Amino acid sequence: MTTTVNTVIVGGGQAGLSVSHYLSKLSVDHVVLEAERPGEAWRNHRWDSFTLNTPRWQSRLPGVRYGEDDPDGFMPKEEIVACLEQLAHRLPVRSGTRVGRVERDSASGDYVVEISGGERIKARNVVMATGLYQSPKIPAVGRELPADIRQVHSDLYRNPQQLQPGAVLVVGSAQSGAQIAEELYESGRKVYLAVGRAGRTPRRYRGRDANWWSARLGLYDRKVSELPSPKAKFSGKPHISGTKGGHTLNLHQFARDGVVLLGRLERAKGTVLRLASDLHDNLGAADRAEAEFVRAVDAYVTATGMTAPEETLPVLHDGFAQPILSELDLKTAGITNVIWATGYAFDFSMIKLPVVDGDGFPLQARGVTACPGLFFVGLPWLHTAKSGLLYGVGEDACYIAERIAERQELGKATPAPVGMPRQPDQAGASMPSLMSWLAGAVMTAIWSAALSLLLEGYAPNAAGISPAAVHEPSHAENPASQQETASPRG
Repeated sequence: MTTTVNTVIVGGGQAGLSVSHYLSKLSVDHVVLEAERPGEAWRNHRWDSFTLNTPRWQSRLPGVRYGEDDPDGFMPKEEIVACLEQLAHRLPVRSGTRVGRVERDSASGDYVVEISGGERIKARNVVMATGLYQSPKIPAVGRELPADIRQVHSDLYRNPQQLQPGAVLVVGSAQSGAQIAEELYESGRKVYLAVGRAGRTPRRYRGRDANWWSARLGLYDRKVSELPSPKAKFSGKPHISGTKGGHTLNLHQFARDGVVLLGRLERAKGTVLRLASDLHDNLGAADRAEAEFVRAVDAYVTATGMTAPEETLPVLHDGFAQPILSELDLKTAGITNVIWATGYAFDFSMIKLPVVDGDGFPLQARGVTACPGLFFVGLPWLHTAKSGLLYGVGEDACYIAERIAERQELGKATPAPVGMPRQPDQAGASMPSLMSWLAGAVMTAIWSAALSLLLEGYAPNAAGISPAAVHEPSHAENPASQQETASPRG
């Protein structure tokens, strides 16, 4: 059976639903195809205590009102799912519909979308909103571990109770790895943490949340063209947490609390792990990232004359007091569990058109590809630093919806904008030249301090995964391949 619609949106997470919201306002005929249920990535691919790292004022989706009574609070996953369900309820969403193939009809120029059950949908436009974090990645070293070690990817981790009795090794120290490690050791588990070079920002500084300062500094508005390398868009996010009302994550504090910090995991032979000697370098990179962030905020306060209380952050060195281990025997350490916080593979091979680069990432400009009518939305650094976040997905979705409406009205007057959602006043107005300089200073420091991680994807540095391994070309049929997981860490 073949049906026809103007636009097919593949993926029913925040990106796909946001595009659908704006297309509905523009009266564009469309359908959203979701492999599971809207918001599935948040519902069943997060641990129980998961909380967004972005405050509510920075986590609002178009078409849904929420969080106005607590704009500075942080949303648990149940609240995120409820918001997505509320949005999806009034949109043309087909749940349980898996897309297997997208190709273009050479005669008509339309797209043909093949879905489960043999149905085909012809469409003038296709929007890929499947996200980048599609299939959990466990490095090859995992196959070398003894069979009695319970291995769990962060995608399937739920709580400490699901693990075997004994100590836990967490591999990867970007946001997921650091947050899970903290939960585990606070539950009484002995934790070993293989550390990558993710940076650190304080949760709050000088009376404001770090994300408020980042918005003021213009960090979220930096363009993908300003990255030091194309691979930097796969970077791990800095240590920070929205749990317990929001708090700073500091690996030195972890060490003070009894966590054993390790360098990058290189290989395994039986129960013995081989570790890199980069622990202290990685800790130093995180310290420098925080210091540069603080200096940029201080410079902003001075330059603008705003009133902000003075503050000196605590300086910890406990991690440097830990010895650099070259080997670790799992049996001797009592480690019975390994949690892989080592990121995700992504795959767009269902699209039978030459639209990806050597890393498998879409070739596009602000989500618009060279193939007329084929668009992407909801990916990290699609256009700006906030493109993969709830904070920025609405802006990109509105842009794509307007491009689709222009194609529908080809030959007529360009449609009026549908009304971009105004970003909350918390971010305030900026001073372009000053913000550009400060943002450059902060991000240059963070990137230079953590470059070896940033060029290798979401937390893989701690497991010795090479840059090329961020993309794996064989997951078109993976159940997670149509789930919007845009930055699972907020």
